[in-house]
Amino acid sequence: MISTEQVIYCINPNCDHPINTVGDIVCANCQTPLVYRYLWATGSLAAKITPGIKIADRYQVIAPQVWLDTQSGLSPDVPKELPAVIIPYLRLYPEHLHLPQAYGFVSSGEEGQDDILLLENVPIDKQGNLYPSVSGAWEQATAVRQVYWLWQILQLWKPLSELGLRQSLLIADNLRVQGWCVRLLELHAITVTEQPSLGDLAHAWQPLVASAKIPVAGELSNIVQQMNHSDIELDTIATQLNTLLLSTAGELPLTLQVVGATDTGMQLTQNEDTCFPNSLDNSEDSLLSTLSIVCDGIGGHQGGEVASQLAVQSLKLQMRALLAEVAEQPQILPPNLLQEQLEACLRVVNNVISYRNDEQKRQGRERMATTLVMAVQVPQKVITPSGWQSKNAHELYLVNVGDSRAYWITHEYCQQLTVDDDVATREVRSARSLYHQAFQRPDAHALTQALGSKDADSLRFGIKRLILEEDGILLLCSDGLSDHNWVEKSWQHYAVPILKGEMAIADAVNQWIELANEKNGHDNISVVLTLCRLSKDYLVPIPPPQPLVEIPEELEPTETEESALAEIEPQSTLAESSQALLDLELTEEEPSPPPPTKPSHRRKSLLVVGGVLALLMGSTGVGLFALWQLYPQTFQQMCQKLPQQVKQLCPPQY
Repeated sequence: MISTEQVIYCINPNCDHPINTVGDIVCANCQTPLVYRYLWATGSLAAKITPGIKIADRYQVIAPQVWLDTQSGLSPDVPKELPAVIIPYLRLYPEHLHLPQAYGFVSSGEEGQDDILLLENVPIDKQGNLYPSVSGAWEQATAVRQVYWLWQILQLWKPLSELGLRQSLLIADNLRVQGWCVRLLELHAITVTEQPSLGDLAHAWQPLVASAKIPVAGELSNIVQQMNHSDIELDTIATQLNTLLLSTAGELPLTLQVVGATDTGMQLTQNEDTCFPNSLDNSEDSLLSTLSIVCDGIGGHQGGEVASQLAVQSLKLQMRALLAEVAEQPQILPPNLLQEQLEACLRVVNNVISYRNDEQKRQGRERMATTLVMAVQVPQKVITPSGWQSKNAHELYLVNVGDSRAYWITHEYCQQLTVDDDVATREVRSARSLYHQAFQRPDAHALTQALGSKDADSLRFGIKRLILEEDGILLLCSDGLSDHNWVEKSWQHYAVPILKGEMAIADAVNQWIELANEKNGHDNISVVLTLCRLSKDYLVPIPPPQPLVEIPEELEPTETEESALAEIEPQSTLAESSQALLDLELTEEEPSPPPPTKPSHRRKSLLVVGGVLALLMGSTGVGLFALWQLYPQTFQQMCQKLPQQVKQLCPPQY
């Protein structure tokens, strides 16, 4: 059925008069906010449909292949047996920041024609306009952003290659940009057996490189020439492009200000969340400008809160040591090495919590655990294109386990950076269901993993790297705020005034917590904001936030609340090298600073340390590394207890 009436329906199922005019913001009858879900209709048939008409009495054609679902409160049509064309979108769900997702189908109405696949999470703005293509926005972009776009495309090369979708990265109009972020309109598979090569990608990049900004044009041209060689390796190109990206970003000024707070919530009596920083932290802590953490504990009073506090404190120890070692490196460390180090840190935390569970004989759903979202800004030293050494290459690493989230917010957009570890996500990644179908399950939000919930080797960590090359706000929060999409609904009221210099960060943190209490209120709430400025001065002073919660000094185990975990597996015994982390006091004192000078044997390259950590089985190595940096005497005592073949790797005693 085809019509020309332009209406949009209220999503409130109890609304008596749900029909509204396209363009309205809220329902005229019940004041429910109207949802405008713009979709991309794939295929040549969809490209021929004239804008201005309605398809299937539901989808308003706004522009060629851009459709508005006027009844987004209803589930779209999806065959019982998922078509093969959908599977790649589901498998690649972890790349949701860059790739669209399957939404539903519309019958073509023509014999011999495939149904039209509709995609959501597409690069379309709130008015139904496509974001610009990479080529269309290229000349207006800064030098660092030009390199950053190419870097993102190269990072998508491998996951798309595994599913035969490299062609998706060679079509200019298919590559769109939302600010810093490269986003694809759809996935393209080719029928030929031979996939495009790096040389084909170089050919697609050639017009861009020809008009690149002067500081990066020469090096980009050299990289593209190398890509044309048949024997060139992807890792070689990635290394060169990464070096150019970091050196170019290093020329920009960068100022970071981090403020966080946690609150029990309106309906609860204890707080199982822990965040860093919060209002009780020492303002002189050197980590305040580079590290932010939110942990949402699981396991009830004096279970979940113990797990979340153990996670934050052990991670602070390890990040302090890791950043100190990175600062001494004379050369750029590759992202994969830093990601491996972060993953090893998470395994240590998991083992610490797991050991505490075993020590207290917690079983099944009584075992305490915690979600985690952490951001660490790694200030690597680089030589810039101008020839001077910068002390910061603007790298930001994001780590998440569970459903605590990270968002990047600017004046124009709010982007969810992390993917929840819940049942709905598991069903999508396993290609068993589309997301909106999985979302209807009663256990859709149940967690599938958290730190301490299972053996470290069975955990799958989400680790991403971002380059800070624009003014913006990084928001970390627990689900006490993010539930029911309250970040997406409210970011303009709090984040934009910060960026305009009209609100202090601490005020925004407190007001966001107040909003979460008003609109959600069913859970603890933690909010940590990092204001990133590509200028040296802030627009507003940042007063210290007022304390919102007191953390008890001593915690004793009691009966636990029912866990939200959907999958619980037996735990492994805590590795001996992580034992010292169990002695952390829950009200942490600042560790003593390291000696002003170190023996030469401690100035090892982190690459060498990485090799040692591999011999120490990764999950325990960074625990040793942190102890070595912070508590050398304790480290030496522990070394004496290690097996002989591992003991010889320890540095000599002082």
